[in-house]
Amino acid sequence: MQILPRHADILKLARRRGRVEVEDLSQRFGVSVQTIRKDLELLARQYHLVRFHGGAMMPSGVDNVDYDARRLIASSEKEAIGRAAADLIADNSSLFINVGTTTEAVGRALQGRKNLMIIADNVNVANRLRVYGEFQVIIAGGVVRSSDGAIVGEAAVDFVRQFKVDYAVIGVSAIDPDGSLLDYDFREVKVVQAIMKGARHVILTADSSKFERNAPVRIASIADVTTFVTDRCTSDAIRSICSAANVSLIEACV
Repeated sequence: MQILPRHADILKLARRRGRVEVEDLSQRFGVSVQTIRKDLELLARQYHLVRFHGGAMMPSGVDNVDYDARRLIASSEKEAIGRAAADLIADNSSLFINVGTTTEAVGRALQGRKNLMIIADNVNVANRLRVYGEFQVIIAGGVVRSSDGAIVGEAAVDFVRQFKVDYAVIGVSAIDPDGSLLDYDFREVKVVQAIMKGARHVILTADSSKFERNAPVRIASIADVTTFVTDRCTSDAIRSICSAANVSLIEACV
């Protein structure tokens, strides 16, 4: 297939936004959705983009995408996931909220709940939720990661270990077909592992693009969580693992 100027413009958009969607590109360039799909397939074959249902994203995954740009990736799906996960959390309970744009969506959806103790390992969630009088917000101590406000390191792990809470809301960078939950930073992984151990009910929140990604550090298995909330589960292997391990699978956009 011939390389067209449109392809360069698509890549510029993908770098700026983190991802591009077929319908949006079709309208932007005035061509059919079939033409855009062929464009994305070509760019994916050349390793410029990674395809997912309805669009494509940068192949480096989210680790190298600006945190504000990550909020735009699958934003409507994240909002739906946030609402579905928040529905699981009762008033008068305690919870961890892990760093991530999807877990932030859960925090936003908790508005209106009463008497929650929320322990955050990131400044974004703490700053957003501190203004609500019904929430007691506690923030972990440690090194603040400049890229996204995550609090990492041994001090954060030791802080988290002090608590035993009702719920943990966690996110991941990637989900492997074998059920491994993956991340990029081993320091954050240690914090997430401590959060999981300190919760009675672990809620994993991740949109379906996480099935298309990879990351080098293993957090745990999806079999180790209580509930997995996603927009849609596109992996039969993950469905089987959830079923075998009695993990409740909630698809917010199906």
